[in-house]
Amino acid sequence: MLYNTTHTNKDTEKAINSLLGIPYSFFQALKLKGTGSKRMIIDEVSVGFKNMMNSVSDLNYGNIELREKGVLVHINKGLKNFSWAIPYYQLHIYKTNGFSIHAQGNFVRFKRNKLLKENKKFIEKLIDFKIKNDEQYDFQHL
Repeated sequence: MLYNTTHTNKDTEKAINSLLGIPYSFFQALKLKGTGSKRMIIDEVSVGFKNMMNSVSDLNYGNIELREKGVLVHINKGLKNFSWAIPYYQLHIYKTNGFSIHAQGNFVRFKRNKLLKENKKFIEKLIDFKIKNDEQYDFQHL
């Protein structure tokens, strides 16, 4: 689900919280050593997200926020902000030429550069959260 989060909207906030859980508290975030990535350069997006990208040759930036039941991918377009809510069960992560997140028939690929390397620990944490969430639904061991 894609939301315009430029301005605070109670309905949008409620929908995101019901889908992904409420944001981690300050102390929980400290305990987890952070719940958000640093910004990364967006290299490419799926056709459904093309309208969110800057049409001129400006760089597009995005970052990722961890939630209890999923992630929020925040995308900045000029002065507008968009948030893509992805529950863990729909999330697919690929290390291609860079780093990409796929879900709901769409994707966002982040450019491989210094900014991506700075987020290496965060990406490992994201993968750990995904694995822990998937283990809850692993019925093969029953």
